[in-house]
Parts: sequence; C-alpha cells; structure tokens
Amino acid sequence: MKKKLGFRIALLTGAVIISFLLILPSLPLWNNVPDSVKKFLPEGKISLGLDLKGGMSVTLEVDQDKAVSGTIDEMVTGLKEAGFSAVRSGDSVVLTVPRGPHRAAVRKSISKRYPAITETSKNDTTVTFSLPAREVKRIREHAMTQAVEVIRNRIDQFGVSEPVISRQGKNRILIELPGVSDPERAMALIGRTARLEFMLVDDRNPQAENIIEKKVPVPADDILLSGQPSEKTGGLSTPYLLKKQALMTGEMISDARVSFGQFNEPYVSMTFNSAGAKLFDEITKDHVKQLLAIVLDNRVYSAPVIQEEISGGQAQITGSFSLKEAKDLSIVLRSGALPAPVRILQNVTVGPSLGRDSIQSGIRATVLAVILVLLFMAFYYRFSGVIADFALVLNLIILVGALAALHATLTLPGIAGIILTVGMGVDSNVLILERIREEIRAGKPVRTSIDAGYDKAFLTIVDSHVTTLITALILFIFGTGPIKGFAVTLSVGIGINLFTALVGTRVVYDYMASRKKMQKLSI
Repeated sequence: MKKKLGFRIALLTGAVIISFLLILPSLPLWNNVPDSVKKFLPEGKISLGLDLKGGMSVTLEVDQDKAVSGTIDEMVTGLKEAGFSAVRSGDSVVLTVPRGPHRAAVRKSISKRYPAITETSKNDTTVTFSLPAREVKRIREHAMTQAVEVIRNRIDQFGVSEPVISRQGKNRILIELPGVSDPERAMALIGRTARLEFMLVDDRNPQAENIIEKKVPVPADDILLSGQPSEKTGGLSTPYLLKKQALMTGEMISDARVSFGQFNEPYVSMTFNSAGAKLFDEITKDHVKQLLAIVLDNRVYSAPVIQEEISGGQAQITGSFSLKEAKDLSIVLRSGALPAPVRILQNVTVGPSLGRDSIQSGIRATVLAVILVLLFMAFYYRFSGVIADFALVLNLIILVGALAALHATLTLPGIAGIILTVGMGVDSNVLILERIREEIRAGKPVRTSIDAGYDKAFLTIVDSHVTTLITALILFIFGTGPIKGFAVTLSVGIGINLFTALVGTRVVYDYMASRKKMQKLSI
C-alpha cells in the first residue's frame, strides 16, 4: 500500500514539475533565464491568438474551375504550336482531323503528348478530347495544395511570426497573421495571383492604332492590355496591343531581388533558371528591334525595345515603384504564381489595443472564477473542500503545461474552455464529496466512507467526461479557428480533470490515513 502511495505521490509531483517547466517559456521571467540553462529546458510555448494579440484573419476561396480551364487552354495552345488545328469547346478540345489513315497517327501523337486526356467523340472532320473526371479532380486538388504552399512561402518572406495557414473544406484557405502591422499590404501580397508573362507588342499590325482606339475589333491572336499608371503618363494607363501567346512565363524564375537604378529608383531584377536563361536568349535573339512587354497579372509594367540578344539569364521589371512595392513584387515572383485566382470571403482585423483588453478581461474572468470556486468549496466542504481546491490548482497547472507542450494557440474561446474545465473539476469533486458525506451519515467509518465515495462516484464522473469528450472531438473535427481552440482546450482539460479528481485528491486522503487512523473528517 505504501509503495503504491509513494508512486502516486511521485507521479503527481513529477507532473507538476514538468508542467511548470513547460509553462516557463511562456512567462515573462523566461527572458531572465541564462542561455546555458535554456538549452536543457523544453521549448514549448503558448502563443496568443488573433483576438488576444491582434492581427488579421482572412478566408480565401480558390477558383479551382479556373485551374481546370487554364489546363485546357494550355493544351489548346500546345497543340496549336505543334501544328494541329485545335479549338476549345467548353471543357473539351476539338481537333480538325479529316477521317483517313492520318487520323490514327494524330490521335496517337496527342495521347502521347497529353496522356491525361481521353477521346470522347468523333465525326468525319473532327475528334474531341476531354479531361476525365479523375484528372479534373487531380487538377483541382493540386491547385489547392499549390495555393497553400505559395501563400505560405509569401507569408514566410513577409516576416510574420507564427502564422496559421490551413485548408478549410474543399476550396477554402484560412490565414491567420497575429501581430501584423500593415494589414492592407499583407492582403495585397496574399491575394495577388502574380502571373508573369513575356509577350510581344504587336506594333507592326497596320490596324494597331484603330484597335487600341477600339474602332476595330481585337484580332483572335491578339490581346489588349493596360499599362501600369506612371507620372510620365499623368497617372493614366497606356493601352498595349500584344500577341496573345506568351513567349515565356514566370515559372522559369529562380530568384527576384530589389535593385536600384542610376537615379536610385527601385526596380526588380530577375534571374532565370538554366532552361529560362536559354529560352530568354532565344527570344531576344529572334525578336531584335521589337517591343517585349513584361506583363504581371494582365497589366503591362514595361515594354522595352530588344536592342540585341540578351545572354546571362537576367531581366528586370521597371516602373513607378516605391521601395515597399518593389519588395512585395520580388516576394511574389520568388514564391511563384498562384495556380488559380483567389477570392476574399472574409477579412477580419483585430487591433492590438483590443487584443490587450481581451487578455486583461480573460485573465480577470479566469482568476475571479477560480477564486470564487475555491472560496465556495472551502466554505461549504471545509477541510475536504480545501483538498478539492488543491486538486483544482493542480488541474490548472497541468492543463496550461499540456497546452504549452502542444504549442497551442490561446484564444478567448480557449480561455472559456479553461474556465469550463474548472467547472467540470468542481463538479467531479462535488460528486465525490457528496458520496463521502452520504456514507458518513450512514454511520460508516471515515476510511470506509472515503473508499466508498470514490468507488460510487467513479462511473458517473467517467461517463460525464467521456460524453463531453465526444462533443469536444466533434467540435474539433467540424469546427474552424476559435471553435477548434475551444475544443482542444476542453479535450485536454477533460483528461487532466479525471487525473486530478480521481488521483490528486485521493493521494491526500490516503496520505492522511497512512499517518494516523482517521476518526473524523471535516466535510
């Protein structure tokens, strides 16, 4: 019996010590701990959520249909470049291939070039290919995965500490940026598609001026885009008639940095990978004395004349940039383009002052709740209530330590979960103490009453905690953001409640009984 009691005391003491060490990095005094000591201590830390620290929360919707549409467009473009007569019809690609021996060779060539597409229909003059359902599903899933990765790379380079980027459902992304000081800049960085293209200006078209003035329609193989407003144009956008087919895209960029011109004006310097450097060399060689437009998200930033072949795999984007705009542009180019456009569904910004008020209110509410509960238990159940209070304090210490070990993010709903955990801990102790009272009133010895009280309350306590745990798990699985934080706090608290209610207080009673025979119990 004494060995078992010693083990339980050691277990309880060890849990408290470990919890305190886990909590330490989250306390202000952590900064005073020497580095030589820190390396031997755990690094778990409780982070503050947006509602406590301030920051912004953004929910984005990825246009997966655009990703599928873009894939089909790329196929049509690739087939045209290969010499096929191809047009898009909805989500299908229609090739003009007359019936005959040549058709089989064409179909084989296309299947080899694009193994994902399947032939869906044919007639005397055309063959129709479509993407099967499994390939459409793969493209949509890839668009989501790539969008999350691109956004994460952008935010990492933006310098936000402890960001949260997670998928929500099939086509949504939740982004939480605690402590962000410039929400508008962050929003522009996150939502920008950043599709970079190098396109030829069709200034040799005799109808170019009429097309720009919208006197005649734009040819099928051209596109009319606006330029970046600048001081030279009085803040107006210059229209450009471009060849629709991009000669090169930003996928071949290996690096992008901010540089400065001879008048200290910022611009973005780009470096291509080996394949990109070779392609850029060929483009500039084949189109000397022509205008090459640098297009970002369907806006022309510059359209310099190619004076000569450019080797070395470098190019630059100039414009009326501020230093901040140039830095942000270099970030999105390094991180890559989003695979599909995104739409902002929700954008919530919490100021740091509101966060501080929330922290103070949350702390006051928690402290007040704990103090009132401790006083009530001590008043109503006397010394046994003090023992229950001891278990509640242990409960809080171990709970906060567990949250630190999980690197949990504390939010206002999380604080509510902690307070609810305190309430459940009180409920468990009340059940035990009332059972003990009943046994003592029935005339049984104190020691027997204590054992019977714990035994009779055990199943009720376990049953209530298990049903609450099931509810918390459902909230965690189907909830988002703050609701998940509440569910995590509640789930962890339930397990710790069981431990402190059934083991923590029992250890005290067993220790008292081992010291001397218990004749009376203050309850």
